[in-house]
Amino acid sequence: MFETFTHHRIETSEAVINLRVGGSGPPVLLLHGHPQTHVMWHKVAPKLAESYTIVCADLRGYGDSSKPPTDEQHEPYSKRAMARDQVEVMRALGFERFAVVGHDRGGRCAYRMALDHPDRIVALSVLDIIPTAEHFQRTDMAFAMGYWHWFFLAQPHPLPERLIASDPDAIYLRRGRSMFDEEALAEYRRCFTDPDTIHAMCEDYRAGATIDMHLDEEDRKAGRRILCPVQALWGRRNGLDQWYDVPAVWRDWADHVEGHAIDCGHYLAEEAPEETLAALQPFLAKAFGR
Repeated sequence: MFETFTHHRIETSEAVINLRVGGSGPPVLLLHGHPQTHVMWHKVAPKLAESYTIVCADLRGYGDSSKPPTDEQHEPYSKRAMARDQVEVMRALGFERFAVVGHDRGGRCAYRMALDHPDRIVALSVLDIIPTAEHFQRTDMAFAMGYWHWFFLAQPHPLPERLIASDPDAIYLRRGRSMFDEEALAEYRRCFTDPDTIHAMCEDYRAGATIDMHLDEEDRKAGRRILCPVQALWGRRNGLDQWYDVPAVWRDWADHVEGHAIDCGHYLAEEAPEETLAALQPFLAKAFGR
């Protein structure tokens, strides 16, 4: 995988970020979800690299990126902190402005980046999410049962960490292994069985239930909106559009929203790479005027 990409480790002011870079052309940052790493883009990134400079990065706390110490507010694992890392990474690579595509937790980092650094983000594509505060404020029985891990992982340390460490596969592969390439799955397992990674991922969700939600609420009260074009894609079989009108939710946060469901589950880039590419390519081309 990623045969034509080069491997980098970039030290930012707060973390060391592991990543791969490939292709040439306008810059596009790809951010992964939980409990994965940048490897989740292995079916999509090479094709995008035919037209763009593609940066596939591990979020802090995930993969081979560093796991900074946390604090009582969980700020080091907030999406604001993760966004700071990635803006510094792109600047170190020579990119002041870029498009960002984020899946799951990476999508949460990506939209926070668009809110906090509007001058940096050319376009935003979010895969299978709505804003964090929207989830928590609209929580009902269906969401709580479907996304139970949000409430489990956010419990105080060390309960989730101890339970996960006893059988990581039971937690992280509960949806099944068949949608993952064997090489990618081996990489995910290498990472999500590491105790430091388990703790960092729990901190990610603790941040989601506290500081991330509060940051969203502050932005909404202040009338801050995402200024760049936004694309929302989601898996029809994962249930998001059974609970929400996904484009309508994003239009409460941004003026320029498009998107649609793809006939797959949660892991769009791995379950339906061709359909995901077919959606991303025209969106990015339009954003860069190509």
